[in-house]
Amino acid sequence: MPERLIILDSNSVIHRAYHALPLLTTKSGKPVNAVYGFLLVFFRAVKEFRPGFVAACFDFPAPTFRHKKYKGYKAKRPPAKPELYNQIPIVKDLLDPFGVQYFEREGFEADDIIGTIARLVRRESDSLEPETIIVSGDLDVLQLVDEKTKVYVLRRGVKDIVLYDEDLIKEKYGLRPAQLLDLRALKGDPSDNIPGVPGIGEKTAIDLVEEYGSLQNIYENIALISGKIREKLVDHKEQAFFSRELSQIDKNVPIDFKLSECRFGDYSKKNAKQALEKLEFYSLTNKIP
Repeated sequence: MPERLIILDSNSVIHRAYHALPLLTTKSGKPVNAVYGFLLVFFRAVKEFRPGFVAACFDFPAPTFRHKKYKGYKAKRPPAKPELYNQIPIVKDLLDPFGVQYFEREGFEADDIIGTIARLVRRESDSLEPETIIVSGDLDVLQLVDEKTKVYVLRRGVKDIVLYDEDLIKEKYGLRPAQLLDLRALKGDPSDNIPGVPGIGEKTAIDLVEEYGSLQNIYENIALISGKIREKLVDHKEQAFFSRELSQIDKNVPIDFKLSECRFGDYSKKNAKQALEKLEFYSLTNKIP
């Protein structure tokens, strides 16, 4: 069995857990439902994939390079509630007793750090040939899937989880993982406020990418496309390419990553148990990986 690296898309898992689970507080009134859900997902992934390495990635609480390029980026999202936001530092503190290193970088999102680690781990560890499993709460990271990278996505709640590989992406979208960028460039993404091409929905976008292969090829063959679809594409060409640029994960974030420092399993179960008990997660103490 090949070595495995699990990369936790921490903010997205925390966010999904917060909304999936009922409010849970400690005796002192501290909300911890997102922390609890995060641990459920983390423990399940470790049990299922038996990783040799684990790394966690976080969004940095400051504007990213995408916000600087486009003021409307994620502008329609309501601000996170303090009950959610305040649980992020708790998760970070909990990673230490489990020997998990976390990464964040000002100006970048967790997705960019994940993409960078997935690239670096190939360069650093050819002899190990590790398989990378990205654990995430959203589908944006599917563009990173390849023959050695899969995405373990929370579909509903924190228990319904699906593992995306190249075959499943092909089955669901009819596209290769790299083509999902072109799909997003055309259909946009309301959750991130990425505009795409107005009037081009997912089905039409998939058909176009499937037929022409890429956004670039669509526009190089624009004369072959007729009617309203051609009009929309022509009118919003610049916006389509800009949407693709915003959607692309940056794989060159300047981080100090060494796979050897992310080796998983060498931690004190006693310390991990004490950390869980401090948060009154008594039911999780017998589920420690």
